[in-house]
Amino acid sequence: MECFIDEVARAAGVHPLAFGRRMMGKHLKHLAVLGAAAEHAAGGKPLPAGVHRGIAQFMGYGSYSAAVAEVSVSPRGELRVHRMVLALNCGHAVNPDQIAAQVQGSVAYGLSAALYGEISIANGRASELNFHSYPILRLAEMPKVETVIVPSYDFWGGVGESTICVVTPSVLNAIHSATGKPVRSLPLKNVKLV
Repeated sequence: MECFIDEVARAAGVHPLAFGRRMMGKHLKHLAVLGAAAEHAAGGKPLPAGVHRGIAQFMGYGSYSAAVAEVSVSPRGELRVHRMVLALNCGHAVNPDQIAAQVQGSVAYGLSAALYGEISIANGRASELNFHSYPILRLAEMPKVETVIVPSYDFWGGVGESTICVVTPSVLNAIHSATGKPVRSLPLKNVKLV
């Protein structure tokens, strides 16, 4: 859904962040995480040459989350996720260090699924039997992860699952920005980006 919204925003000639803010209307919790992620990611600095941003937001698992992904795509189509900024409103933020750890795990899990998550079947059984044949994100592929906690202290929400849901669409929207074409198939290991 967030990738479709990004495409609609581009077709309307509106920046995806501005489009998202318009769609949120008076939904203050959505607006707060969207704005916090975007403002923290921008930080008043321009992006390095060849690096592009994508944004996504989500409400689920009792919390509000948004992510900004910064990626580059080489002329040979090699993707690199440089940085992810995730904002989360889980209501009461009891342990900020635990929240940051959960968000980092969400990025590792979400990127693993987006890049490699595929089970193939041969002769009636799964070909991928364990981690030797089912790739997951390697440490060298892990981007810098920054967590922005936007507590409202008026509910008790979840921490890990909500942020997983914004990883893939923010990366796909950044790829769209980098290449000019949307990605509509996963995992990315099977997609030619250029």
